[in-house]
Amino acid sequence: MLNLNINEGNFSLRSYLNLENDFAVKQKNDPRLRFYNLYFEARKIFNIATVKLGRQPIFNSVAGGVFDGAYLEVKPENYRFFVYYGGNVPAYQKLEITDKWEDDYILGGKFSTSVLKNFQLGVSYIKKNFRTEKYFAARLGTDLNPVNLLIENNSNQYQFVSGEISYELPNTISINTRYDYDLNFEKTSKFEIDGNYEPIDKLNLNVYYQYREPRIRYNSIFSVFDYGNTQEVEVGGVYKFSNMISALARFANVTYKDDESQRFTAGLVTSYGTLTYRRTFGYAGELDAVSLFSGYTFLEGFLTPSVGVSFTSYKLSKTASEKNSLTTILAGVNIRPLRILSFDLQGQFLNNKIYKNDFRMFFKINYWFNTNLDMM
Repeated sequence: MLNLNINEGNFSLRSYLNLENDFAVKQKNDPRLRFYNLYFEARKIFNIATVKLGRQPIFNSVAGGVFDGAYLEVKPENYRFFVYYGGNVPAYQKLEITDKWEDDYILGGKFSTSVLKNFQLGVSYIKKNFRTEKYFAARLGTDLNPVNLLIENNSNQYQFVSGEISYELPNTISINTRYDYDLNFEKTSKFEIDGNYEPIDKLNLNVYYQYREPRIRYNSIFSVFDYGNTQEVEVGGVYKFSNMISALARFANVTYKDDESQRFTAGLVTSYGTLTYRRTFGYAGELDAVSLFSGYTFLEGFLTPSVGVSFTSYKLSKTASEKNSLTTILAGVNIRPLRILSFDLQGQFLNNKIYKNDFRMFFKINYWFNTNLDMM
């Protein structure tokens, strides 16, 4: 993995590459070089604008990832506006650009403002087209004999408009809402509201609600099926006993088209590790799980051992007669002789009805090349 940035003032050339090879079993495409990022960035143009050109990341709840194209952001005081357009990245992140821009692109933008005190308002739009490969399939003809038919789908995958409203009164209350509307299916895709309240200094209470339709690509065969929506309500809280230990508890109810399920979580979070219990029951199946994880740094970051263990008992549905169990154990150590150099060793053990006493070892060396070279 290589993360290399070359900078000069407000200009940067950014890259993120990965070279992989299977040394145990020879693969057809070994070695494989993946280009996750490779783009030019210019910042503070007229003190308000940023431009990016090339293969770059995009953060979006509908269709995030990377794309090959252009990004423009303008950010005057209390306002932010950005637009982007580009082609979809080919399989395995090859250093290639699409040659079918009309059927293989992503387009979008967002406008947000904090001009109202304690409020953050935003509206966004995204459209993604991706044409799948055409293929032949056997179908019955008019004479009920099988014929080969060319199957070719449209390229339209996603098209959404979204709105966001957030309110925050520091150290007291915060409310975040989001609404997604699917322009292809012409219906609400998702609505959520998340609220936090701090009645006293060490206590935080949370309420969360979500309505959601399954997110199906418009040009997918699955779009013809009738899926039911889900609604979820969760309440919980965190109490901070001290700077070293906190306790948390949450309970949620999920309503499906014809049924419902519940889940409960409780745990302790300390500076030495976490202990968590989780239980789910109802339509989504039954599960009881206890997990413990601990990690601590010694010798000013030179040595960091860690250990984790979890025990799980579950049924795939509330009416299932069989109950399964799962045990996982991991132990590892991180050694960092230098700030830019570290070694990781971890062992993982898994035991269930499918993998009996499965044990694996992982070893990794990290050398941080992502130092600004100031060469341009």
